[in-house]
Amino acid sequence: MSAPRGSGPHFLDVDDFSAPALRRVLDRALAWKESGKVPDLLAGQAVAAVFEKPSARTRVSFEVAVATLGGHCVTLRGEELGLGTRESVADVARTLASYCTMVGARVFDHRVLEEMARLGGVPVVNLLSDTAHPGQAVGDLLTLEEHLGGPVEGRRLAFVGDGNNVAASLALASALTGMEMVIASPAGYELDHTVVDRARNLGGVVELVSDPFDAVDGADAVYTDVWTSMGQEGENEARQAAFAAYQVNAELMAAARPGTLVLHCLPAKRGLEITDEVLDGPNSVVWTQAQNRMHSYRSILAELAGEG
Repeated sequence: MSAPRGSGPHFLDVDDFSAPALRRVLDRALAWKESGKVPDLLAGQAVAAVFEKPSARTRVSFEVAVATLGGHCVTLRGEELGLGTRESVADVARTLASYCTMVGARVFDHRVLEEMARLGGVPVVNLLSDTAHPGQAVGDLLTLEEHLGGPVEGRRLAFVGDGNNVAASLALASALTGMEMVIASPAGYELDHTVVDRARNLGGVVELVSDPFDAVDGADAVYTDVWTSMGQEGENEARQAAFAAYQVNAELMAAARPGTLVLHCLPAKRGLEITDEVLDGPNSVVWTQAQNRMHSYRSILAELAGEG
């Protein structure tokens, strides 16, 4: 769950933004991307970026987003801070807030973000946790709207694979934008029912199925992610066996409509959850997806700064 409402403007999961706010974020991100003109909303300000987990796209996209808004990003690795060991999360949050106007954090445990949001006193952005990846979901929506030619309301997104943090934030993002989402996962790896309930309570259409061929039928886009996420390496063998029938390959895509988009949040394990033929194929939009992470973070930061 996100930080309690009333604790300040935070972005711990997609539904921390209302549907109108999310619409604003998407429209602004696209407008700034198309025009190349971005205001110095963070001029003279520092933003902290905490990384308990290593990152490529998230770190670079977030740092560039801050820089292009005129701010300065201070990036700190988990071992430098020792959250909860060398120093309490609360003390770190208060210290960072005394220097920085916002904090982004990529953490193992979502509760770390909640504590930062509760005690830090400045807006907190979730750069990934065990339960959510909201910045990724916003970039995914932006990518879909660009390639589908407008708002995603009424469109259908098929997610094939683990009902993980990425799938969870996508379900909430879909609900807030009127997009249908169907998630195909093997038994034991389905999207958590509490997330499904949250999405449906927002008016979302979220369907859970076991057959990936059923999921991609009629979809406008097919999305997949790694079968084994960071921190789950001990489950790798079991996961590969469980997900063997859930590879996004030419056979699966042939069951979808011609022109169905292909998304992957990267990094990809080529030959496991997705084949080279599909990842590098004409329907793949994964590189636009990666680029849009920066555009989405920039607009998210602007929303938290009061630009809305």
